[in-house]
Amino acid sequence: MNVVNLMSFMFKKMNRRFFPLISGLLIMTLLQGCGLFGNKGTSSEKLNRRGEVTGVPKRSGWQQALPFEMAPVKAGTFWIGQADEDIALSMASMNKQVTISEFFMDKYEVSNNKYRQFLDAVRMGELALGTPTTQAEAPDFVLEELLPDTTVWSTSFTHHYGDPLMEYYFDHPAFDDYPVVGISWDQAKKFCEWKSYHMNANDESEFDMPKFRLPFEAEWEYAAKGGKEIAKYPWGGPYLKNRRGCLMANFKPGRGNYIDDGFAYTAPVDAFAPNGFGLYNMAGNVSEWVEDAYNPAANALIWDMNPTFKDTTETRKVVRGGSWKDVAHFLETSARNYEYQYVQTAHIGFRTAMTYIGRSGSMEVKSNKRSRR
Repeated sequence: MNVVNLMSFMFKKMNRRFFPLISGLLIMTLLQGCGLFGNKGTSSEKLNRRGEVTGVPKRSGWQQALPFEMAPVKAGTFWIGQADEDIALSMASMNKQVTISEFFMDKYEVSNNKYRQFLDAVRMGELALGTPTTQAEAPDFVLEELLPDTTVWSTSFTHHYGDPLMEYYFDHPAFDDYPVVGISWDQAKKFCEWKSYHMNANDESEFDMPKFRLPFEAEWEYAAKGGKEIAKYPWGGPYLKNRRGCLMANFKPGRGNYIDDGFAYTAPVDAFAPNGFGLYNMAGNVSEWVEDAYNPAANALIWDMNPTFKDTTETRKVVRGGSWKDVAHFLETSARNYEYQYVQTAHIGFRTAMTYIGRSGSMEVKSNKRSRR
């Protein structure tokens, strides 16, 4: 008998010997799955039937995923406030050590095209693309109250020929990836409201994600520093140029000089290098609305854990980061400024943030796909 025949013979004998045992185990498994032999339900359900408290079943396994074009900002402690000489003698950026919990932040400033998607959804009355899965009521918007003011390119500056930008900047595809401007603080808040509903209504997850919002001022400054405890600029160093002599942001390098950084006005939202958290244009390009009301003494008043200064009676709202028309001082991570919440200008835009509700100090972000039902 050759080796092949011998192996075939042994395999047949083993099959005859173990076939009854395998068949029996398979039948018992199927019967148990059908609820026979008294093994009904999961272990927690059996414990509940015996009067034990195990919690509501099937609620585990949810994980907050990273939304499209957002960056995770891990928790940390840093010194909020003055990072260099207070040349304005404002005394409005005193140092204080605070802790910030994890959150997500847009990599880029909100672009013209993303804001246009918001307007199109409101215009067509289609705030959700599919069957809404969120329990929240659809927000109610008035289109005319959401439109950016395109005239700011001419009205914001004295004796300035801004007509081409007034005509083309928001509507022409050449500027799709440029930051939206002419947006008030109130309009930026409305965009966050729509973006939250748009995400949760069009997803099949059983549980809603946290809402999008404007960053808190302390969050914004912490994110701008890119993981460094103290940093004058988002790129960390004290200089405005890199080793090759290139300017690191879009701003006004000198009197009457706007073009040395490569852009006379705004730049695309992905221009220039990102900081340590992967965030673009945290200095220059456009200043950014944040959630906080403005108070010169805010840093002395806020708590040292996830601070934010709220005052519904204060119409001045904080703007951060400096813009294409500002000198270098306003690019500093600690520089504070404000504008009235209803004002629309050619140099203020915004980006959104989202609270992370996972385990503190253990930010496990794997993908932008949410858990399904």
